[in-house]
Amino acid sequence: MAGVSITPLAGRRDRKRFVELPFRLHAGTPWIPPLKIERRLFMSRRLNPFFKHGQAEHFLARRDGRVVGRISAQIDRAFNEFHGNSWGMFGFLELEDDPDAIEALIDAAAAWLRERGCDRMVGPMDYSMNDESGILIEGQELEPMIRQPWHPAYYQRLCEGAGLEKAMDLYSWELEIENRGTTLLPVLEELDVRAREEHGVRIRKMSRRHLRRELDEFAEIYNAAWAENWGFVPMGKADLDAYALDLQLVYSPEWFMVAEKDGETIAIAITVLDLNQVLKRMKGRLLPLGWLHFLRRNRHCDRVRVGFLGVRPEHQNTGVAAALYIAHFDAAAVTRQKSGEAGWILETNEAMNRGLEAMGGSIVKRYRLYERAL
Repeated sequence: MAGVSITPLAGRRDRKRFVELPFRLHAGTPWIPPLKIERRLFMSRRLNPFFKHGQAEHFLARRDGRVVGRISAQIDRAFNEFHGNSWGMFGFLELEDDPDAIEALIDAAAAWLRERGCDRMVGPMDYSMNDESGILIEGQELEPMIRQPWHPAYYQRLCEGAGLEKAMDLYSWELEIENRGTTLLPVLEELDVRAREEHGVRIRKMSRRHLRRELDEFAEIYNAAWAENWGFVPMGKADLDAYALDLQLVYSPEWFMVAEKDGETIAIAITVLDLNQVLKRMKGRLLPLGWLHFLRRNRHCDRVRVGFLGVRPEHQNTGVAAALYIAHFDAAAVTRQKSGEAGWILETNEAMNRGLEAMGGSIVKRYRLYERAL
């Protein structure tokens, strides 16, 4: 495109430019900066388990020598093998309000994927749907929660102007979980009682000491309950090892829940403190005092993000999901966290969307995944 050049990352300086671009683009907005060191580690082919079953390239867009945009192109072999397709993905999309730049970035990602046999490009996602996904198209006035992307309104215009078509919308539901009397539909409490008394369901808290072992059960439920969902990526051992390390940093005993029946784990809910409230104070840095804010995270965080709630398919009619919903209200009664968001939720996931509506939730953010045939 006129005046725009696209190049893959070449060395440490380019990686630094790639990581730091959104810090310049979004200064003074509701966007919350991640830790720069975490972003560099996340992109590491040696440390990120994605690269055990995937490959990626990262590109910078320059105009007159100045970085104006970035993008990644990636192929997830585990995703394609599970679904029997030849998709490629793009992600890490950040850019100035520059139509030429986005066309050049999208074309570069598409060419890289096409050369490797992909017949469709979907995104953005960093690097899979288990990471930050979608373009924010509603809710720009709100601060993002942990692992939520944030984009100004022009991103949607640029994406659609570049010929990308909607593939799927994702919802984030806001929940006030302190006052159950005014927000909760009575049917949920009825289902909770039924789950406990008729089906013998018991809710317990997940053990931090045995967190990695608990995640083996989580993976079984996740891989069974979400297998039919659009964009599903199966979790392997390396993914779980990395996830366990991440969760140790955000573990809260009241919010990691397991539902059991006759000693068998039949459902799991993992809700995390909104560490973005801490990252906002850290301003992308551990030093000199960022680490101190992190150690005090329980003082700063008064909201949570419900990241996962899954039920084994054979137990989905027992009311166990309602029991986990009620357990969230119970947790809010004894912690500083009185509100939060659940998401993302696929727009096609009718059961979860109905359940969140029954909890008194409302959709406050909407993200869009795009696609292009190659």
